[in-house]
Amino acid sequence: MYVLGLLTLVNLLNYLDRNVVYAVFEPIKRDLNLTDAQLGWIGSAYIIVLSLAALPLGVIGDLRSRRIVITWGVTLWSLATAAGGFVRQFWQLFTCRALVGFGEAGYGPASQAIIAQYYKGKRRAFAIGVYSVGMALGGVLGIWVGGIIAEHYGWRWAFIWMGVPGLVLAVLASRLREPDRRPPPRIRDTLLSWWRHGKHGVTRYVLPFAICAGAGALLAGFLALFERIPSQVITAVFSIGASAGAAWTVWRLVPLAVRQTTQAGAVAADALDDFQHAAALVLRTPTLIWVFLGGAMVTFAVNGLIAWAAAFMQRVHGLSVESVGSEFGLWALTGGVGGALFGGRMADRLQQRWHGGRLLASGAGFVLGGPVCAALLLVEDLRWFAPLVLATYFFYAWYNGPLAAVILDVVPPAVQASVLGAFVLFSHLAGDALAPPLIGYLSDRTGSLQGAMLLLPAVGLLGGVIILIGLTSVERDMRRVSRLDLHVSGGR
Repeated sequence: MYVLGLLTLVNLLNYLDRNVVYAVFEPIKRDLNLTDAQLGWIGSAYIIVLSLAALPLGVIGDLRSRRIVITWGVTLWSLATAAGGFVRQFWQLFTCRALVGFGEAGYGPASQAIIAQYYKGKRRAFAIGVYSVGMALGGVLGIWVGGIIAEHYGWRWAFIWMGVPGLVLAVLASRLREPDRRPPPRIRDTLLSWWRHGKHGVTRYVLPFAICAGAGALLAGFLALFERIPSQVITAVFSIGASAGAAWTVWRLVPLAVRQTTQAGAVAADALDDFQHAAALVLRTPTLIWVFLGGAMVTFAVNGLIAWAAAFMQRVHGLSVESVGSEFGLWALTGGVGGALFGGRMADRLQQRWHGGRLLASGAGFVLGGPVCAALLLVEDLRWFAPLVLATYFFYAWYNGPLAAVILDVVPPAVQASVLGAFVLFSHLAGDALAPPLIGYLSDRTGSLQGAMLLLPAVGLLGGVIILIGLTSVERDMRRVSRLDLHVSGGR
C-alpha cells in the first residue's frame, strides 16, 4: 500500500504541475500579450515533449530502472515548473513547460508498470484506478489552488509554489523497491551519487534540447520582426525546434541505457529484443489498435476541457478562477475521484464475468458523458452547472484505470512499460497535444470560445465508440498473451 500511496501522491503532483498553467491563462495572456492560439501552444508544450520522450523513457525503465526514471523525472519537472514563475517572454514559458513534459514523460509508464508488479490479477484495474485518483485530484486542484494563489499573489507565484514540493517527493521516490530487482541504495549514497555524477549527466543530455530550443527561439524572434508573418507560424517554428531537441535528447538516452544494461548481463539483451518487437506487437494486436485510436480521441476531449475550463468560466460566465474553484471545485473533485474509483471497481467486477469488462467501462464513460459535457458548455443557468460538472467529471474519469489495465492485459510483461510509453506517445501526440492550440485557433477565428469547445464532447463520444469496437477482439488477444506466458514459464 505504501508504494501505491506514494505513486498516487506523486501522480497528484504530476497533474498539479501540468494543470496550474490553465488556471493562469487569462493573466498570462494579459501580461505577455498573447493570442488564444499561443495560449494553446503553451498548454500543449509539455504534451508535445512528453509524447516524444515517453516511449524511450519507458524503454529505459524496462531496461535499466523504473525507480531511477521516476526519481529524475520528478526532480526535473518540479524545477521546470518553479522556473515558470521567472519568465518574461512567450518562448521562455514555452521552454519551461516543455521541460515539465520531459520530466513527466517517463513517470506514467514506469509507475504503472511498478503497480502492475505489485497488483496482479483481478485487483490490477482497481489499483490503477486508485493511482488515477491522483490525476483527478491533481487535475482539479492544479487549477483551483493555482487560481487561488494567482488571485492573491500573482500568477508567477502559482508556478513557484507548485514546483517546490516535488523535490521532497523525488527523495522518497528514490527509495522505492522494485520487485525482482536490486533494492535501492541508502539515501545518503543516492544524494552523493547525484552530486558527483548528476551535474555532468544533466548537462550532457539536456544540452541538445537547449541548443535546438535556443535556435528555434532565435529564428522565431527574427520572424517576429516582420508584422506580416502570423503568430501561429512563429509559434510553430519554435515548437519544431523544441521538439527536435527533445527527440535528439531521448535518442541519446536510449543507447546509454541499453549500453549500461547490456554490460550488466544477458537479461538486457532479452529486454531489448522485446522492445524491438513492441511496435509490431501493437499492430498485431487488434485490441491495441482500437485502444490507441480511441485513446487519442478521448484524451483530446479531456485535456481540451481541462485546458480551457477556467478561461471559459471567466469569459462566458464572468467568474474568477478562485470563485470557480470554491463554487464548483468540490463537485469536480467528487465527480473525478468517484468516477476513477467507480470505473476501476466496476471494470474489475465485470472482468471477473467477462473478458471485455474493463474495455466496456473505458468506452462507456465517454459515450454517456459526451451529451452531459455538451450540456455543461451550453447551459446558461448556473444552478444546473454544479450537477453537470459532477456528472461530466464522473463519466470522463471511468477510463483512467481500466484502459491502462486493458493494455497490460494484452501485452507480455517484459514490454509493458514500453507499450504503455507507446500509448502515451500516440494518444498525446495525436490527441490532447492538438486540443489546446486547436481550440484556441478556432476561438481566435470565430470569436467564440464556447462554440470552439463544443468540438470536445463530440470527439470524446466518437473515441468512446471506437474503444468499444475493441470488444470484438479483446478476449482473443488476452488468451494469446496467456498462452505466451505459459510457454515462457515452461521454457525456464
